[in-house]
Amino acid sequence: MNEDILINITPQETRVALILHGSVQELHIERTLTRGLAGNVYLGKVVRVLPGMQSAFIDIGLERAAFLHVADIWEARSHDSPNLPPAPIEKILFDGQVLTVQVIKDPIGTKGARLSTQISIAGRMLVYLPQDCHIGISQKIENEAERELLRSRMQSLLPADEKGGFIVRTMAEDASDADLASDVDYLRKTWNAINQGARTRPATSLLHQDLSLAQRVLRDFVHDETASIQVDSRENFIQLREFATIYTPNELSRLQHYTGERPLFDLYGVEEEILRALGRRVDLKSGGYLIVDQTEAMTTIDVNTGGFVGGRNFADTIYKTNLEAAQAIARQLRLRNLGGIIILDFIDMDNLEHRSAVLAELKKTLSRDRTKVSVSNFSALGLVEMTRKRTRESLAHILCEPCPACVGKGQVKTPRTICYEILRELLREAKQFNPREFRILASQEVVDMFLENEAQHLALLGDFIGKKISLQVETTYQQEQYDVILM
Repeated sequence: MNEDILINITPQETRVALILHGSVQELHIERTLTRGLAGNVYLGKVVRVLPGMQSAFIDIGLERAAFLHVADIWEARSHDSPNLPPAPIEKILFDGQVLTVQVIKDPIGTKGARLSTQISIAGRMLVYLPQDCHIGISQKIENEAERELLRSRMQSLLPADEKGGFIVRTMAEDASDADLASDVDYLRKTWNAINQGARTRPATSLLHQDLSLAQRVLRDFVHDETASIQVDSRENFIQLREFATIYTPNELSRLQHYTGERPLFDLYGVEEEILRALGRRVDLKSGGYLIVDQTEAMTTIDVNTGGFVGGRNFADTIYKTNLEAAQAIARQLRLRNLGGIIILDFIDMDNLEHRSAVLAELKKTLSRDRTKVSVSNFSALGLVEMTRKRTRESLAHILCEPCPACVGKGQVKTPRTICYEILRELLREAKQFNPREFRILASQEVVDMFLENEAQHLALLGDFIGKKISLQVETTYQQEQYDVILM
């Protein structure tokens, strides 16, 4: 299965699409303005030491000085006696001192970035701790035998004089020794580049920036089945080629500069796929369809037969629809980057063999997902519960915001409902106040409803309260917005 990776780069954002068999499987978007500082390494200069707060302000070249607390100073800790408190900050730092720091928290509001002097560099499967000699295993790898095996494999890959330490991430569970060795090599090269910059560059310089999305493609996305990596920006193609030459030389042969007249994403139909991925309904080739609902607590996916009647009998129709839906669900999870708890409501199947086959197909298709997933069996209610690790914002959260008309509910009250709310509001106001006239400000749809279908009820209320009621259209009002003005 040959996979193509498309990289569309503009000054404002980078978009990446993974194409398999002509179909978009994954979409990744990174916007320039929202790219954070966390993970960046700077050559900072101490501006002011604050003994009373056991903190210091560090200039790293941003608008506001960054903040460094004594607890985040690696040199202040005694590794021989880890329970001892750190030395006072005034004995460690002094004004004008230059030191290498890493951003651990982005600036928020009026607060500057928070820093640490303990550097950690993330790779695909490992995190490198150049100041530590410890080999740790992610707590999410719970099997003790697996943890010990990974630790011994790492120790065998490292030279005897290795001074740095590593944390093995969950993605390394199924990694080969060659994959681990490649990650170690990449992390060492990165640290050497940081050290070289710290020796040769002036204070407040940026020594290392967490990889851009395009660079992470070369580090994390490419595998043996990747046929090509097409980039539509010549300048960025040259930069990626330089990056690949140093860090991922095996990917150079796959890297291509796209020079066609049509936009790259238009050529492969990615723009249309993005629009479809923002909708609730996903049509299946057979005529069935999925309904995808994303909420704060979970995502639900409902399978429906729709117009599919191609089977020999009804049970066969349901089985084939569910099989196709299992493949489509796995793709939609990747495409939309849906994470957390996911409930799948397949069409009810009485045949246990059909259930097993659908579940097996779902797990098989999900095995291609680079994000960790866990799938349960069918519940007593015929539902499949699964989880998918949240790695980044979903596509909808990146590209969309709550509808101003429905405030994220996905529906709005009907004009008639709003009319009845206004009538009740008029009655309340009439009991408390004695104006000359009531004026209703509302949307065109609500005013039309009052003039046509609800004119009698409005007239009856006017007679009951003994006041004139007038209507005024506010073109800027949404359907649920209205005001009752006392004249």
